[in-house]
Formats: sequence, structure tokens, C-alpha cells
Amino acid sequence: MNKHDVSQQSANYRYPADDEISLVDLAKILIKRWKLMVAIFAVVVLAALVYALMMERSYEYVSIYQVAEQTSGALEPPETVVAMVTNLYLGPVTRQLLSAEDLERLPFDVSVSNPSDTLLVRLISKSSEEHEALVEAMHTTFLERIKAGQQSQLNRRRDDLERQLESVQRSLEAAKESSSVNAADLVATYAKLAGEIEGRIAQLRDGQVAQTAVQSLEPTGTGRRLIMVLATVLGGLLAVMSAFFMQFAVAVRESLAEGG
Repeated sequence: MNKHDVSQQSANYRYPADDEISLVDLAKILIKRWKLMVAIFAVVVLAALVYALMMERSYEYVSIYQVAEQTSGALEPPETVVAMVTNLYLGPVTRQLLSAEDLERLPFDVSVSNPSDTLLVRLISKSSEEHEALVEAMHTTFLERIKAGQQSQLNRRRDDLERQLESVQRSLEAAKESSSVNAADLVATYAKLAGEIEGRIAQLRDGQVAQTAVQSLEPTGTGRRLIMVLATVLGGLLAVMSAFFMQFAVAVRESLAEGG
């Protein structure tokens, strides 16, 4: 095979100039297939609209409990309360609610947390408005158990301090009646101690339910507006791609027809 034959063979593999597509050709394809593009875009956007309108909107329901307090701060660390709710209360309360409502599973979850640097315990559930009453019932049960446990500890603490106060007061009365040389010092010491204990009793604060299953102002999750924006972008991309794909399919079919 000589050089002339090789050159001729290489030339046969070159793409013809007619295969090059300019921006004008691309514009022609889009204009020619505009009906298909409009149809694809409309289908995607309408499907997204139907989905957005039928989508179940979920809200966040929040309950807040402020733990009981004493002189040194929290009577019981909020982290401990969170651990008790998660490990001791969650299972029994869930089973109780499932049995009462004749359900196989709850349509929502409950998360328990302690916001940093606070004496608060927060319960959060995400659910549709359809199950709002169920969320409130569950949160109320949790709050009642938390409050009952805290009140029991608070009562024990108060009883302990009151017993200490009674003991100090008896010692104070005995010191007042004593004729010993150190009687005055004992009276001052017991009086100061009695005052400190009374102050501790006065600073005991019951735990409080700040709010129960309060609904968020806005729905959670993907909003309808975002869905429509994404659908518009996706519809535009699919419309353009379908136009070029259709043009490619027609060109392939014509090429096969010519070859046949």
C-alpha cells in the first residue's frame, strides 16, 4: 500500500463538514421541537404541583419543662432528666399510648434534649396536624412523669432540711438556757446555721411546665415553594434534553432509511 492509498483511506475517516452543529442549528432544533418542550415542561410542573398540594405538611411540636431548683442550682441535672425520659419513660409511655389508641406504631417520634446552659428539658415531635392530639397526649404524659419524679425528690429534700432545722432549733433553745461560758457563742452559731437552713428551704423551687406541644409557626421539611422551584428547573432541563434526543432519534431513523 503506497502513500497515496494511505492518505485516501485517512480522508475517508474524516467527518464531513456537514456534521458540525452551530449555535444556529441548536436554536433551530429548539424552535422546531417547541411543542415537545412545552409538553414535557408542563407535565413535570403539573406533576410537582399536584404532589405539593397533596403533600402532608408536618409541623414541629415542642414541650418545655423547667427542672426544680435549690440553692446550688438544679435539684437534679437536666441531663439526668433527659436520660430518665429516654431510658425509663419512653418505652412504657409509648406502649401505653399504642394500647389506648389501638395503633401498631406511632406516626411520629419524640426527641428529648437539654438546651445548653439552661435548666430546661425540651421534648420535640414532628407530625402532621392530623396527629396533633396524639402528640399532645404523649407529651403531657411525659411531663407529668417528669414533674412527679421531681416533686418526689423536692419533697424529700425539703423534709431533710426541715429535720435539720428542727434539730438546730432544739440545740439553739438548749444553748439559750445554758449557763456555760460558751453559751453565747453557741447561740450565735446555731442561730446562723438555722438562718442558712431556712434560706435553703426558701430557695427550693418546684419544677414547672413552661409549654405543652406548642405547634411551630411554619411547616418543617421541604416547602411547597421550593418544590415548585426545583420542578421548574428540572422541567426546563428535561424539555431541552427531550428536544435534542428527539432530533437525534429522527436523524438516526433517516440515516437507517437511507442506508436501507
